[in-house]
Amino acid sequence: MRKNSSLKTRLATKVIHEGYEPEPLAACVAPPIYMSTTYAQDGVGGHKGYEYARSNNPTREMLEKNMSALEEAYGSCAFASGMAAISTLIQDLNQGDHIICCASIYGGSYRVFTKVFARHGFQFSFVDTTCLKTVEEAFNSRTKLVFVESPTNPLMEISDIGAICELAHKKGAQVCVDNTFMTPYLQSPINMGADYVVHSATKYLGGHSDVIGGILCMKNKEDWERIRFIQKSVGAVLSPFDSWLLLRGIKTLAVRMRAHEENANKVAAFLDSHPKVSKVFYPGLSNHPQHKLAQKQACGFGGMLSFELKQDKVKEFLKCLNIFLLAESLGAVESLVCIPAKMTHASIPAEERLKVGITDNLIRLSVGIEDAEDLIADLKAALELV
Repeated sequence: MRKNSSLKTRLATKVIHEGYEPEPLAACVAPPIYMSTTYAQDGVGGHKGYEYARSNNPTREMLEKNMSALEEAYGSCAFASGMAAISTLIQDLNQGDHIICCASIYGGSYRVFTKVFARHGFQFSFVDTTCLKTVEEAFNSRTKLVFVESPTNPLMEISDIGAICELAHKKGAQVCVDNTFMTPYLQSPINMGADYVVHSATKYLGGHSDVIGGILCMKNKEDWERIRFIQKSVGAVLSPFDSWLLLRGIKTLAVRMRAHEENANKVAAFLDSHPKVSKVFYPGLSNHPQHKLAQKQACGFGGMLSFELKQDKVKEFLKCLNIFLLAESLGAVESLVCIPAKMTHASIPAEERLKVGITDNLIRLSVGIEDAEDLIADLKAALELV
């Protein structure tokens, strides 16, 4: 924030103001897009903090400062995708290091862990992170990181972030929380002890299905310096224009997340009471196994949910939808539907998917910000037709 730096502001204010002050040329209210790849120097090494755009860029820096303020991190780095952010985190480890991951993890994360980094000597264990005892039993002498999704994608399982962080720190390991589903508006992992927070910024942060990006936030200066070095060296940086798009999207994060959650609560309640639906996975429902934990460690339940039909009529159901679009990704203003086993999680072997409960009949909804009654009517009509 500018002027009075001691002024304490809430997140709905921070999303709009943090990371940018009107520039000196014209005092533009909207942040400029600095497209230059290089910067003039008044002598060798005589620059204004910018030398080459891979190393640093003013627009990307605004985004990184904004996200650091939102996640209450020491520093952040913006990448070309969420997978680039996650990959950079693993590249900060050493060959032979062991990483504990949640079992029902996003398919892209599972793929890069098992198909790319495992070939380079990294070890991964996929366990039920909702059970602290199971997490503890997975530790070995080489464990350096616990990677947690909470809620998980797509089963919406909630892990006790604070307890996992306490356990990991006692054993000399760090914790990274994928906060994509909840965003800093609903959940603050660093305040619960996490060392890293990662986002697929493509989702709720961008919010409009028009930009791909990733953010990695670091609690500690030393971690930020190492990640910053890898970001510069490897070069999977976010472009100035995409940084600007994310800054613009984040400005409406608070109002969008309120609308997403309000709609998701209504949709989940409708599906939970429908005779053709066998099960609904949404932490906001009182019958969710981690409902009370979700209430304790977050200030909302988000806009994502999954459900299963009693009959094997998934294809028919999808064909009958009009408002919900069949597409991968999530977190944007429009409502989306997907079948994780055949789309977002297809890279996970079938036997592994079934072990954790990702069946071919599981349907995931990214509930948008349309009128809730229209969304429910769309789902109701599709269910009646199957």
